[in-house]
Amino acid sequence: MFYIIDILGTIAFAISGVLIAMNKRMDAFGVLIIAFVTAVGGGTLRDILIGQTPVSWMTNMTFTYVILITTLLTILFRSKINYLRTSLFLFDTIGIGLYTVVGIEKGLLAGLDPIICIALGTISACFGGVIRDILCNEIPVIFRKEIYATACILGGLTYFLVRKLPIDSNFVFIIAGVVVILTRLIAVKFKISLPGLYKE
Repeated sequence: MFYIIDILGTIAFAISGVLIAMNKRMDAFGVLIIAFVTAVGGGTLRDILIGQTPVSWMTNMTFTYVILITTLLTILFRSKINYLRTSLFLFDTIGIGLYTVVGIEKGLLAGLDPIICIALGTISACFGGVIRDILCNEIPVIFRKEIYATACILGGLTYFLVRKLPIDSNFVFIIAGVVVILTRLIAVKFKISLPGLYKE
């Protein structure tokens, strides 16, 4: 289940990278680069922080193949993806939900404290998007008032609370990921945001 979630997160982030790159009218190479850094950026930083080198996508070519195939299919079927902005938001949200639990599990395997694991999960989920947005000349979502990293933190807290219950670990992954996704969706739907430190 953990490996499947990692692959699904890679696919979701690669799609979001392709969508924003196409929205910026980049060429094929630019689209591939943005898809790649979006998909592996957060995971790369996570692996470096816990001392896991070479990082996971360098030792497992499956991730590279998945990103290449996902990029190609997204480009080929881009006409089928209606409402580009909505699609980008949806796949980005799915990506942060999946990568949050992947980062937390990696932290646990490294023997880290739960608080650090939640931070690691948030880094895994958010920093691929940060790199993507910077390369695309956008202010990263994590630095705006939107509920983004906060959703990852809530998912992380849920992970450790649900983990204490007598249920299968696979359901712990799913529940925590769903909490992240639903928190982000509800926040955007009802325009819930963190308070700014400035006057409009």
